[in-house]
Amino acid sequence: MADNSAPPEELVRLQREANAAGRQATAEEYSAEVWRPWLTAAAAAQRAVAEYASEKNLDRVDLEMAVKKAAREADA
Repeated sequence: MADNSAPPEELVRLQREANAAGRQATAEEYSAEVWRPWLTAAAAAQRAVAEYASEKNLDRVDLEMAVKKAAREADA
């Protein structure tokens, strides 16, 4: 993010949920049923980032990168 502030915790939480769902989905053999929770969680995280970026007039890509970085650091 341009102002170097931490991204909102709600966005980080949504991304962490998507990351966890992705780890679970890729640990099993592929099926649409197994991947559905991951795709749903990832879509929710993306939608929240896009909406927040639009509301706050932020660059969506910069915000998304900051959210993903914060989620990785929180999971480490």
